[in-house]
Amino acid sequence: MGEVLEYEAGGDKKDLPAGREDDIHEILNYRKAMSRAEELLRKLPLSQRVVCEAHKVLMSGVRGQNKAPGEYRRIPNWIGPPGSKLKDATYVPISADKLPDAMSAWEKFANNEAPDRLVQLAILHAEFEALHPFLDGNGRLGRMFVPLFMWQVGLIQSPMFYISAYFEKDRDAYYNRLTLVSKDKNWTGWCRFFLEAVRSQAEDNHKKAKGILDLYNSMKPRVLAATRSQYAIHALDWIFRQPIFKGSDFVATAKIPETTAKRILTNLRRDGIIKPWSEEMGPRSSVFAFVDLLNIAEG
Repeated sequence: MGEVLEYEAGGDKKDLPAGREDDIHEILNYRKAMSRAEELLRKLPLSQRVVCEAHKVLMSGVRGQNKAPGEYRRIPNWIGPPGSKLKDATYVPISADKLPDAMSAWEKFANNEAPDRLVQLAILHAEFEALHPFLDGNGRLGRMFVPLFMWQVGLIQSPMFYISAYFEKDRDAYYNRLTLVSKDKNWTGWCRFFLEAVRSQAEDNHKKAKGILDLYNSMKPRVLAATRSQYAIHALDWIFRQPIFKGSDFVATAKIPETTAKRILTNLRRDGIIKPWSEEMGPRSSVFAFVDLLNIAEG
């Protein structure tokens, strides 16, 4: 997270390890695709149009951008070791000619009433990964629609529920459970795994949210004492939204008079509320970090 936020703040890209900038662009696209899907879902149900629009944004300018973003595959694809042939695949989804009907059935099920929304979501996720409708990006898109579905049916108040952390932590179990659905029709094992993922991630999210709220409340008197300014809480809100930032961006966009903004930055640094991430060098502005918030967010 720190690298992504520093990248957005305009930090030194030369210090990034090989390939890391590509990873960062994928993360930024994930966020853009989430925003686009959220925008569409305010007017539309969870549908194939939303799926394709989100995929188009997700794949723009990143790995897989040349693999028909936003369009269902027209050729076979398969899952297996890198470079493996079809005959060596561990899983082969349905043929491309059957995809339109299959995705129509998926869309219909997504918008049906169900006695348990989380079990419905478990089935939707497994079916989407089994169909593998795009040439690339299916895993990212399938995980993205977990919070979007939960938000649309009213399980959460905003689409902020990052389940990928649990799936990555138990990566082998995740793929094994999905494989057993297609191999042995073991839906119960998959649903139990998915529900445990939701429970575990919900507890982690709640812990982090409480930690962030407690930090915000504890910072109010500190920032007021450090800055002695009528803009103290305004400045605090700004650094909570952007915990790694260029000093020049704070001065330019925080909507605080320039002289006051510069003084607030100096005082926040003096009192250890923000810390230098990279120092000013030539035309490059100093980059600061609100480390306490990053520590909570990154666990």
